[in-house]
Amino acid sequence: MSRLWVTLALVTSVRCVAQGPTVSQSMWDAAVRQVVRLKPAAFPELPKNLVAALQRRGCTIPQVPMIDGRHNVIKGEFSKPGQADWAALCSAGGVSSVLVFWNGSETNPAEIAKRNDVDRLQSWGGDRIVYSSAIAPVGRGYILEHYRAYGGEKPPAIDHEGIHDLFYGKASEVLYFYRGRWLHLTGAD
Repeated sequence: MSRLWVTLALVTSVRCVAQGPTVSQSMWDAAVRQVVRLKPAAFPELPKNLVAALQRRGCTIPQVPMIDGRHNVIKGEFSKPGQADWAALCSAGGVSSVLVFWNGSETNPAEIAKRNDVDRLQSWGGDRIVYSSAIAPVGRGYILEHYRAYGGEKPPAIDHEGIHDLFYGKASEVLYFYRGRWLHLTGAD
């Protein structure tokens, strides 16, 4: 009897998969090549020294098609209150990472959340494949609200902003700089 149930479950699973849209490897390969990536100079708010630093690294700024306007370059207080830091999602050579420029200086930026661009793709409506990684500044309220709602690592005393590292429509985490290291705090699910 159990063999019959396993067979029925397998046949049902195969039929469900067969009925859904088929996304081939060549479609994923094409999608990663078609990601809209802006040059750093496309962000007039970004200080010129940081534009030059990003250009020297061969960075482009990938864009998520579901988000309006230019994004993935942010300004915030990511180290301490009162200090204006910049962060950019830098895509170079098929790999993206968040570069954090402390106090607007191009010297020794932090590099965090390094991932292959192809790993930040997802199916979006049928056989459409899109890039889905985004960053945004978040404050104390967001960090504590998400910790209370979902648990995770207990945040330290929050006195500056974190970076919301988002996989659009899927999940996220907050990258929070504390005592010389990056904490991975609860985001949205």
